[in-house]
Amino acid sequence: MRNDLTIYDKVAEQWWSDDIRWVRTLKNLVPGRLSWMDRQIDWTGKQVLDLGCAGGFMAEALADRGAVVTGIDPAEGAIAAARAHAQQNGRQITYDVGVGEALPYADQAFDAVVCVDVLEHVQDLHQVIKEIARVLHPGGLFLFDTINRNPLARLATITVAEDILRLLPRGTHDPDMFIKPAELRRAMRTAGLEPGRFTGLGPRGINRRFDLIFGQLPLTAILYMGSAHKTKADEIA
Repeated sequence: MRNDLTIYDKVAEQWWSDDIRWVRTLKNLVPGRLSWMDRQIDWTGKQVLDLGCAGGFMAEALADRGAVVTGIDPAEGAIAAARAHAQQNGRQITYDVGVGEALPYADQAFDAVVCVDVLEHVQDLHQVIKEIARVLHPGGLFLFDTINRNPLARLATITVAEDILRLLPRGTHDPDMFIKPAELRRAMRTAGLEPGRFTGLGPRGINRRFDLIFGQLPLTAILYMGSAHKTKADEIA
């Protein structure tokens, strides 16, 4: 089975334990993502949606930066783990169960939408991008990362990361659902989002547990992250 989204509920009770290597990998990706994203926005006081938040790693990091965070994910067990951990640590984060194709939020509800390790899993990419544009304020920012679609990306993420190193469970990804940057830019522009800079994301070293440390890379051939902003009326005109 490919694109197996049941893995998040299966480990929900251990999400914050650091006992599962592939979950630690997801946690270790957060600082690398934010080291780049922090340069794109001042999070303080911003209404931010973490789309595909799983157990809350990114949501809590954003809340610690002063954002007013809402997280949403279809995995009910992961959302329960996220709520429990936030409550235990005194973080005021709203968590909802739902999918990106039908966000349960009003138009223009958010200053920013963050979507990491998600776009390559959704059933309808164009509908998700359309929904992201809908819930953003004019001028609001969309920040994301995803996986490029090419033989090198398939080798790195499926053969190496899943099958050999077991950094992720087998079947986590379907390589046919990976997204070329040009395709994503077209989907954004169709939805009323103007793409900004795209950059690479990948391993930059290892820590004391011999887990990978991640950060910005110059090449977008495998993992890439980027931004887009919702166009304003005067920009459209």
